[in-house]
Amino acid sequence: GFYAIIGATKGRFEAAAIAIFVAMIMDSLDGRIARLTNTQSDFGKEYDSLSDMVAFGLAPALVMYEWVLAGMGKLGWLAAFIYAAGAALRLARFNVQHAVTNKRYFQGLPSPAAAAVLGGIMWVGNDYGLREVAGIGIVVLLLTVAVALLMVSNIRYRSFKDFDLRGRVPFVAVLLLVLIFAFVSIDPPQVLFALFFGYAVSGPINSVVFIRRRRQLLEQRRQRPPDAH
Repeated sequence: GFYAIIGATKGRFEAAAIAIFVAMIMDSLDGRIARLTNTQSDFGKEYDSLSDMVAFGLAPALVMYEWVLAGMGKLGWLAAFIYAAGAALRLARFNVQHAVTNKRYFQGLPSPAAAAVLGGIMWVGNDYGLREVAGIGIVVLLLTVAVALLMVSNIRYRSFKDFDLRGRVPFVAVLLLVLIFAFVSIDPPQVLFALFFGYAVSGPINSVVFIRRRRQLLEQRRQRPPDAH
């Protein structure tokens, strides 16, 4: 995360985006390594949250500000601040609710996924020279604020923590992982952005579908005649 910030200040936006994705890989490994080596501790949990705040809170906000948002004036730094504040609130809420929430779902968009959305669009934009395109600032500003709001929302996202690699893994799951790696190797910026943008959008879509099904079920119960005795 720190390297991403330094890279962005030097105009090396591709390196900054890659650094954010590398931080994601490290974040997915630290807890597993701690459990495998039996070295997990309360200190490690707190340190992990602080590292997440730098890598997935401050770094994406400052990198996006250096890339496009600085040209938006006050709205630009306000959008970057909203994202950083949203990430801090998301991480604080996760620490408080970690012991009582359903492990299969996250409440709100996870901060690494939010950082991946911003890092992905910057990586794609850097490859295609979108920084100079008229209107890109508005798109980035809206996207930055949107993922910040998703982080602090009550929308549920699949955590995939129930996917156990130590037991028997379904063949379809293995095939899907292979296909994802193959697609990422074709064009990492576009594929990674598409994957994480799709994940970010999946939360609101699933919530709308769930609400509609629940309403239909309630309507069916109301229309059902009472049982005759």
